Amino acid sequence: MDLDLWVYGVLALVGLLAGLIDSIAGGGALLSLPTLLIIGLDPISALSTNKLQGSFGTASATFAFWKRGLLRPQEHLATIACVLVGSALGVLLVSYAPRNTLSIIMPVLLVGVAIYFALAPRLSDEARAARLPLAAFTFGIAPVIGFYDGFFGPGTGSFFMLAQVSLFGLGLLEATARTKLFNFTSNIIALIIFIIGGHVIWAVGLVMGVAQFIGAQIGSHLAIRNGAAIIRPLLVLVCLVMAAKLFWENLGAYL
Repeated sequence: MDLDLWVYGVLALVGLLAGLIDSIAGGGALLSLPTLLIIGLDPISALSTNKLQGSFGTASATFAFWKRGLLRPQEHLATIACVLVGSALGVLLVSYAPRNTLSIIMPVLLVGVAIYFALAPRLSDEARAARLPLAAFTFGIAPVIGFYDGFFGPGTGSFFMLAQVSLFGLGLLEATARTKLFNFTSNIIALIIFIIGGHVIWAVGLVMGVAQFIGAQIGSHLAIRNGAAIIRPLLVLVCLVMAAKLFWENLGAYL
């Protein structure tokens, strides 16, 4: 599609900010998806192109955590496989499932996430005793969140984070590192399927993707340096903003 040069500049800025936010707390799609729709992409092309640029950001953040020794992907191969399967199924069904229903449920879930992270006194970088065995995350929760990411997307990082902290006892920094790996996994398989379908707008996605990569590097280093001090408040803020946006877009459904 033909776009003015200044539009690509705006897209790059949005990608940079989305990558920074997403690498710390998730929710970068709150910025990128509406922007792609505003410049004239149809919903499927916007979702597809967002997966392209988002894959740059999650890959960048994953690499940053791995390089610092905070992530060992080889220890999570089973979870990666389950997330791949879930995300692939989500993408395959995205044209048929009732997305309006998800849009109505999502704000309620996101407000709950924000309240939990804002008020829970034990949230920190320290690990705690797990409430469930790790297999419950690998074979139950992870593929469900992966399905959601392939199907719709916004808030995926927050859901990965919430599950790992509240149910499996991880500290926020470790949960953030693993979240980036799992989010990259769900993004990349969704992107491959969208590419096969011919829905990706490459010029737009690559411009935003390069900026996403840079923003994710900045955000990851901020998260590593500051830990829970920056992850917790930004996670709360992102959840509340996303919830407010979705409430507003679906106001009629609640009345």
